[in-house]
Amino acid sequence: MAEIVLATLNAKYTHTAFGLRYLLANMEELEPITVLHEFTVQQLTVDILDQILAERPRIVGLGVYIWNVEATTRLVSDLKRLRPEICVVLGGPEVSYETETQQITGMADFVVCGEADLAFPSLCRKLLAGAPPLKNVVCASLPAMADVRLPYDLYSERDIAERVVYLEASRGCPYQCEFCLSSLDIPVRQFPLEPFLTILRTLADRGVRHFKFVDRTFNLNLKTSRAILDFFLRNLRPEMLLHFEVIPDRLPDTLREILVEFPPGVLQFEVGIQTFNTAVAERIGRRQDNQKAVENLEFLRTQTGVHLHTDLIVGLPGEDLSSFGAGFDRLVAVEPQEIQVGILKRLKGTPIVRHDAEWGMVYSENAPYELLRNRLLDEPTMGRLRRFARFWNLVVNSGNFVETAPLLWGADSPFRRFLDFSDWMYQRAGRSHGLALLRLAEHVFDYVREQKRLSDQEVAEKVWRDYCRGGRTDRPGFLRRYGLTPIPRCSNVDRKSKRQTRHASGT
Repeated sequence: MAEIVLATLNAKYTHTAFGLRYLLANMEELEPITVLHEFTVQQLTVDILDQILAERPRIVGLGVYIWNVEATTRLVSDLKRLRPEICVVLGGPEVSYETETQQITGMADFVVCGEADLAFPSLCRKLLAGAPPLKNVVCASLPAMADVRLPYDLYSERDIAERVVYLEASRGCPYQCEFCLSSLDIPVRQFPLEPFLTILRTLADRGVRHFKFVDRTFNLNLKTSRAILDFFLRNLRPEMLLHFEVIPDRLPDTLREILVEFPPGVLQFEVGIQTFNTAVAERIGRRQDNQKAVENLEFLRTQTGVHLHTDLIVGLPGEDLSSFGAGFDRLVAVEPQEIQVGILKRLKGTPIVRHDAEWGMVYSENAPYELLRNRLLDEPTMGRLRRFARFWNLVVNSGNFVETAPLLWGADSPFRRFLDFSDWMYQRAGRSHGLALLRLAEHVFDYVREQKRLSDQEVAEKVWRDYCRGGRTDRPGFLRRYGLTPIPRCSNVDRKSKRQTRHASGT
């Protein structure tokens, strides 16, 4: 039993609650009476309640995010019904802004806004001493990075074996993109470098192979990013996968010269392009040299083994269908392994709302608060684009159709032709979710040979090679009449990076 329970609902079991580990690491004398519980949004509220209440806590601290706010609201409601005397403290980005308008914050006793590493332990001390603050919203001051105890020793052996290990070398973002919460998180602050490198060595020695950095701008501080890359290059281990979010137009020679040294598939870069429309970018406060960004992506794609996960946003104020499509085609031409098409979200606290009246922005009131329509994109068009994003993820980003996917657009505009395919798929399947790979492969096969008028045998051979790429050995019924040669199972399919492996084996 513990007097303080830290808990959150992760999106998946493989995710870890990075923020709660920071809180636990900084509890100091309160750590022995504090316990951390991680759940998932798929679990029943009553089962979560049972585990929390079994601790008989006086304080329950809950991490609230866009993916779990609805489930956490139900949890807080039931928790206060059963044990109104328990002090519920909320924290996290979802409740750090516009707290006065949210149902969940109205049910809680206290809300800690901002970085709570030191503010939450301080609040707990006051609550346990019977001297609660007069105000129930605590605005945390930015802690000095050197004062924050790092949480990496709290990753258990099971975490290392089964889950993603998150890290950060810095916090904050120097940019002011109006759609992003990071635009409110300034200035950029670095953790002391040498102690952080020691932590990396300890984690690698403990067997961590998948390092996911959550820094918003990993390549902003070149000294730090170079030192971290140098460390990993000297300490590469089998199955190692390193994920970084990078600024697209900042890739000087000091980084280029080390990136070419990494074997293919070790590095994954998340690159937020968001829009190529300069007027739209200026409108939302986004600074980006598009030509330099494209040049850097081309370098990464042709001269390195970096796996590129790029991002574009649908629905930014002032960007119509034609403009988005032109940007999409420009990005496809660079041939990143993945293009994540995201729908604009109205995140709490972000200044994107200042465009609502002029551009007719209408967002859902329910998480994840996606755009429903605006002046340039009506509801039916937004519906088409949501399906486009979903089918692109299933067919292209997945790596399941590396050879077949380019046949869907040929020499034409990838955006226009894939939008045609998306419309056809939705009409035929009646949905964009819950499609088994076998059924999806048959749909892709039928569309290509019927709409593109290619040889049935040629299409069948490409679909067959794609189908086998992930190590599958069964022969789909719709391909059996084509006399296809069995393909040996790929021996380097890594359980941690199957998606990357499928992309790599198709190049």
